[in-house]
Amino acid sequence: MDAHSIDKKNLPSRHVTEGPSRAPHRSYLYAMGLTKEEIHQPLVGVASCWNEAAPCNISLMRQAQVVKKGVAAARGTPREFCTITVTDGIAMGHQGMKASLVSRDLIADSVELTMRGHAYDALVGLAGCDKSLPGMMMAMVRLNVPSVFIYGGSILPGNFRGQQVTVQDIFEAVGKHSVGEMNDADLDEIEQVACPSAGSCGAQFTANTMATVAEAIGLALPYSCGAPAPYEIRDKFCYASGEIVMELLARNIRPRDIVTRKALENAAAVVAATGGSTNGALHLPAIAHECGIEFDLFDVAEIFRKTPYIANLKPGGKYVAKDMFEAGGIPMLMKTMLDHGYLHGDCMTVTGRTIAENMAKVTWNPNQDVIHPANTPITQTGGVVGLKGNLAQDGAIVKVAGMKNLRFSGPARCFDSEEECYEAVSKRQYKEGEVLVIRYEGPRGGPGMREMLSTTAALYGQGMGDKVALITDGRFSGATRGFCIGHVGPEAALGGPIGLLRDGDIITIDAVAGTLDVDVSDDDMKKRAEDWKPRETDYQSGAIWKYAQQVGTARLGAVTHPGAAAEKHCYADL
Repeated sequence: MDAHSIDKKNLPSRHVTEGPSRAPHRSYLYAMGLTKEEIHQPLVGVASCWNEAAPCNISLMRQAQVVKKGVAAARGTPREFCTITVTDGIAMGHQGMKASLVSRDLIADSVELTMRGHAYDALVGLAGCDKSLPGMMMAMVRLNVPSVFIYGGSILPGNFRGQQVTVQDIFEAVGKHSVGEMNDADLDEIEQVACPSAGSCGAQFTANTMATVAEAIGLALPYSCGAPAPYEIRDKFCYASGEIVMELLARNIRPRDIVTRKALENAAAVVAATGGSTNGALHLPAIAHECGIEFDLFDVAEIFRKTPYIANLKPGGKYVAKDMFEAGGIPMLMKTMLDHGYLHGDCMTVTGRTIAENMAKVTWNPNQDVIHPANTPITQTGGVVGLKGNLAQDGAIVKVAGMKNLRFSGPARCFDSEEECYEAVSKRQYKEGEVLVIRYEGPRGGPGMREMLSTTAALYGQGMGDKVALITDGRFSGATRGFCIGHVGPEAALGGPIGLLRDGDIITIDAVAGTLDVDVSDDDMKKRAEDWKPRETDYQSGAIWKYAQQVGTARLGAVTHPGAAAEKHCYADL
């Protein structure tokens, strides 16, 4: 491939590099040390979510330098820039978590604006923490310039007294500490050993779930999303990604050629097959929205329903991302799914080949038990299940991977914020058999749709993870386990049934039938609705307030703009 063979007359960068009128623009590029040849080559944005907030992002800038070498080797001109991230592990359990989901859309917006403002022709995006992965992929399909996604890689597992541990174990240790089952010294020890390297949370939490999605949806190179952050092989994937984006540019293969309805179905299937994060059901509709494809929570849930659970990964299983990579990686997972009819093999990918062509030489590794053959799964039911009923007309979602009991019924115990519920849990002011309800934590009502990991992990640490249920119009972390139902819609802030519940109402959850109901008649609910008044949050200015004015329902991905269906032009064609 040769950049000189790429005609810039149809590329966005012609607006800043070509013709006499662009002499002032070129002078800025010369000021940064670019040569005339580099200025007239395609300009490739290398977007990184690097920061010093957490280990998930800390290695991204180094990896971006390798990407730039790959771009340059293929006769493109890389232009590096950074965007924000909010790291859930640090934002969790306090008001900072309201910024997390907001950051997903801000990442997509900031990448879009940087690309638009400087007229870059292609994009390589590097992301590490939970919301930065979908945020970067949303930007790619929104801009629709040739793009390659790179995951920064997972963290290595920690070791606590001979046991493999992750950050999930620390959150649950806090619960044990609250009931006297772990002392101060033990808690101090586990927090120092659980996260031993750079990289994103190591189990099949949201980051690794969305990394698996990136390969399955076709935006990332095969094997690239499974390699842990400290592994030197990551440099090969980064360099190759820089080269391949130039190939995509030469062939004019764009993200919307790759992210089709079938590709989205493939992405949903790998979430279910790996017992992945329920957040996949939020982010896939958001990515689809950027393409102008209708694909909501119910569409995702239908794929979940018919996909078996085959990857024995934490939090429901035994292994972490490093183990799956060493057993055969995401391609081996996809290969057995393809062989048994759970994936569409004809979807295009960033390799320029289809899923089936990419998988043609992938062989099964019989000397491992991380991934089960798709025809002999761990369970026939997918690891994540969608729910619907009179308590959730707009749907809800629950992770069932590793759970034995898939039905639960009990009296409601209602809380109007995560803080109220966490205080009750930490003081053991709840009863076995109750359904804890956390409301006014939805996209608009939160605002920001917080995750409830601190509360759910505390319950598990207290030994009550399977003895109570928890439902919310907010979200759960990919690290959550137990009978925890999120995304309940309509949310309380919009007058949804979850906001009309009263203590003692009998709630029934059936993850086999896919239902979520409350034993209150429609007439009684209507009477309660007459007395209901909207609840004002204390976020009346700033970015979180702005988000609350724009955000839509969780069923449609909690998106903040009309999407590709309403666009009058596509950036790539300007």
